[in-house]
Amino acid sequence: MTEHNIQQSIRLYLSSLGYIVLRLNVGRFYTIDGRPINTGLPVGCSDLLAISPTGQAVFIECKTDKGRPTEEQLKFIRAMQKQGCIAGVCRSIDDVNKLIKIFKNNV
Repeated sequence: MTEHNIQQSIRLYLSSLGYIVLRLNVGRFYTIDGRPINTGLPVGCSDLLAISPTGQAVFIECKTDKGRPTEEQLKFIRAMQKQGCIAGVCRSIDDVNKLIKIFKNNV
């Protein structure tokens, strides 16, 4: 399964549970004349931001089975966790459920 497919399945799943799910695009692209354009989000920002029906922020970095998060992505996840958000790397809907359950058990 591609990262795009994983993101889409997680987006649809969380939406079905009443979450508002936003795809956070981060990166650089180039204009036709070669000028670089960076998106406004910080380097390492997670792929998805989901807001639970109770208002809890959930940041999800989507990866394939073989994909590895960058150091910047791990720093972003740790920073969000320090702020009380749910944040982690997920490779499947099962991982999303585990991430949410771990947070609920620690509250």
